Amino acid sequence: MTAPVLARRRPDPGRPVPVSTYRLQLGPDLTFDDAARQVPYLAALGVTHLYLSPVLQAAPGSTHGYDVVDHTRVSDVMGGRPGLDRLAAAAHAHGLGTVLDVVPNHMAVPVPEWHNRALWSVLAHGPESEYAHWFDVDWSAGDGAVLLPVLGARLPDVLAADQLALDEVVLPGDETPTAVLRYFDHVLPVRPGTESLALTDLLEHQHYRLAYWRVGDEELNYRRFFDVGSLVAIRVEDERVFDATHALVLELLADGTIDGLRIDHPDGLADPGGYLERLAERTGRSWVAVEKILEGDETLPPDWETVGTTGYDALWRLQELFVDPRGRTNLARLQRAAEPDASEGLEPLVARSKAEVLDGALYAELHRLTDLARAVCQDDPRLRDHAWRALHECLAALLVEFDRYRAYVVPGVEPRREAVDAVEAAAARARTDLPADRAETLDVLVALLLGREVGSAGRTRGPRRDELVVRFQQVCGAVMAKGVEDTAFYRWTELTSLCEVGADPVPFSLDPHAWHAFAETFGALTPLAMTTGSTHDTKRNEDTRAALGVLSERGGAWEATVAGLEARTRTRRSALVDGHAATLLWQTLAGTWDPDADEGRGAPIAEDRLADYLLKALREAKLRTSWTDGDTAYEEAVVELARATLTDDACVELLRAWSRDGERALRAASLGIKLVQLTMPGVADVYQGSEGFAPALVDPDNRRPVDHEALAARLARLDEGAGARTLSDQKLLVTSRALRVRRAEPETFVGAGAGYLPLPTSSPCAVAFARTRDGEARAVTVVTRLATELDGTGGWREHTVVLPEGRWNDVLTGVRVAGGAVRLDALLASLPAALLVPDDAPAGEER
Repeated sequence: MTAPVLARRRPDPGRPVPVSTYRLQLGPDLTFDDAARQVPYLAALGVTHLYLSPVLQAAPGSTHGYDVVDHTRVSDVMGGRPGLDRLAAAAHAHGLGTVLDVVPNHMAVPVPEWHNRALWSVLAHGPESEYAHWFDVDWSAGDGAVLLPVLGARLPDVLAADQLALDEVVLPGDETPTAVLRYFDHVLPVRPGTESLALTDLLEHQHYRLAYWRVGDEELNYRRFFDVGSLVAIRVEDERVFDATHALVLELLADGTIDGLRIDHPDGLADPGGYLERLAERTGRSWVAVEKILEGDETLPPDWETVGTTGYDALWRLQELFVDPRGRTNLARLQRAAEPDASEGLEPLVARSKAEVLDGALYAELHRLTDLARAVCQDDPRLRDHAWRALHECLAALLVEFDRYRAYVVPGVEPRREAVDAVEAAAARARTDLPADRAETLDVLVALLLGREVGSAGRTRGPRRDELVVRFQQVCGAVMAKGVEDTAFYRWTELTSLCEVGADPVPFSLDPHAWHAFAETFGALTPLAMTTGSTHDTKRNEDTRAALGVLSERGGAWEATVAGLEARTRTRRSALVDGHAATLLWQTLAGTWDPDADEGRGAPIAEDRLADYLLKALREAKLRTSWTDGDTAYEEAVVELARATLTDDACVELLRAWSRDGERALRAASLGIKLVQLTMPGVADVYQGSEGFAPALVDPDNRRPVDHEALAARLARLDEGAGARTLSDQKLLVTSRALRVRRAEPETFVGAGAGYLPLPTSSPCAVAFARTRDGEARAVTVVTRLATELDGTGGWREHTVVLPEGRWNDVLTGVRVAGGAVRLDALLASLPAALLVPDDAPAGEER
């Protein structure tokens, strides 16, 4: 990689760089003052920066902050600007900085709607609104009215039921009443001058069209966040919109309240590269990470001004490092027995899932894209014979076959080779799906999407052609997110822990050599990107995934456990429950078993948490039920099977025995994954609560309140010399010691001279590496992987790891060793992981 590209991966000199972050999910249940009270514990834990979820004013009742309604205010329910200032002051007093999550792509369509005053203005005044340029609205569609699919029934039925009423309200900040339309909790502006019309006529004269909610997937004329109609996209590519929506965030950076930014979903933007360049200019090139999913061997565009991603590329590879490839046969056999369609493999399932969302939730986006392509062809006499239907079929095929979130083609700029290859490869695959007579139309679309000359001589640019290039890429991201992440990955149950955000379940497992190659490349190309084990978006947190990974190590035993569970629940299992739901249930129970609960006997997940997860997962899968077309009888049957399993003593004992027999494997995987994530190249993030062992599922389960007081008390006991008896104790020990080593050695982990050095081991069940500073080893990580295989071959026996020269001290156990070949059984006698530092540093203490 060239020097200019590498320079873009580091902030300017003097700008703060996090060494590690701790993610806090702020909201009504965790205000700024609540977070401030946790700062002493987080400082003791060893982090250098708080990583805050979005803090700008969000829609009423928001639990996550991504549904912003006002970019000029800090959230009232969290404590407002004074509360944020108090949190920042508390952090600074303990030597901590802050990193902020920012949402540039969209705003909320709140209820009541007046909470978003910019959108309210557009609904009231249409294209004449001073905010009309904020939103990506196609005013040429829908008779020039914004479609609002908020009605619970078709408009005639709503009118007949007298559910729409004209009213007046005094909006906050106003002094005089404003005429509004009320529909239950919805409050909508009335276009000035139409207040006296009869209701039916009044509706016809608004700048919005009220519609039945199902119409949104077919006729929506504003860009939204994926398929979420309550999140409307904003046009930050317009400098006026950027300035208005980023002024407060830039102020917080300028005055030192925050030190860096995490940018949410840059792929939704019209010009991600241009946005990041402008952000770099306005922030003095501060530390900025992007929530970007890289598929396969995809790399960040070299012109992006960012340190790198938020860590999904590291997460899935680290997960697969602790998966045993030999267990795939057992798991595949179970999946095929429960779900015969699974035998065709994941790739056809992904294609089918993407096609389904294009025909359903994202049809409006595809339709609008086709209209745009047809308009481009209509503009050019040489392209007019490419009909709407042909364009529609070719666009759908391209979107299904596109294997990444977007290609990053910028109108008027020669596309990178990687972008060209991505588009052409998708076209080659699409060609096999289409009739032969669509080939010419496909060729035209490929040329248009790459900004090439096509049609009349010299035609490469134009407003519509440029818009087609951009909008296709924006739709690509939505199709990937909804078709793969939110559909196919909820359908594929071979090993559910591999179906994670940004993951690739196909390799199934990663060997140490492949891991080292990835880590070295990661450190060379994006040394200040984030690494993570859990986020607010992961489908299962790191502990649940670690427990599920044990299924691959003990495939035969898992088959026997499933057979036992099936036999015990056969009489209480409704014929409505399909194999997909049952497989998902069994794996979820294994993944969420808490070995520390019930005084160390272990216990399953609570019934309400399990039921909520199953309903969400099955609706996302959209096989037998969905959010929009629910099958209540099916859902109740699945929940009843879950309840029957949890209340059957024999089933619980089967799960307890499974957990007990796999305890060593789980401990090795959980501690190993955590330690490698915290010591590999990058800025290490700890998601709230993940410093202890606490299995969790997809949101909102992973946003449950964390008992930080209990964690602080446990950390204090460990610091006082108490033994780490439980897995949760051991994980807290590993996390705190690794974070403290990072804080004591920032140049070793995020400095310009930081390096990564794989260390030789004589066993494939051990992974070891050193973190170096200017070529000198300053910290060594050694972990156990595939502990079941290790135990089955007689343990470590004579196996060794070759440590760098010098004397080393394990900050986890106090074991001291000399460099050179060291027996693994001596180093890992009490814990399956070791973190070594030079022997002149005190073990397990602040350094």
